[in-house]
Amino acid sequence: QVQLVESGGGLVQPGGSLRLSCAASGSISSLNVMGWYRQAPGKQRELVATITRGGVTNYAGSVKGRFTISRDNAKNTAYLQMNSLKPEDTAAYYCYALTGVPWMEYWGEGTLVTVSS
Repeated sequence: QVQLVESGGGLVQPGGSLRLSCAASGSISSLNVMGWYRQAPGKQRELVATITRGGVTNYAGSVKGRFTISRDNAKNTAYLQMNSLKPEDTAAYYCYALTGVPWMEYWGEGTLVTVSS
C-alpha cells in the first residue's frame, strides 16, 4: 500500500513559479516511476512529466523547458518545479506512482494550480 500526499498548489500570476511536492508513505520499497498528471476544466487528465527511480525523465511537449520533475529517493518524494507559468497551466495536478512488485498504480488527491492575473 502506498499513499501519496501533494502540496504546493495555489494562485500565481502568469510568468510566476510554483513548486509542487508529492510525499509517498507506506510500503514504498519499489517506486519505479513517479510523475505528475493534470486535469483542466472540461479536459481529460493528461501526462505532465514522469521520472524513473534512476532519474530518466519524460515531459509533455507543452511544458518541456518550463517544468522540471525531480525526486529524492531517500525521502520518497517527487517534485515538480513549474516556471514561466501560463494561464493554460491552470488545472488540478495529481501525483502518481508506479510500483514494481507488485505492479500497482497509486494516485494522490490532487492540488489546484491557478495561473491568473
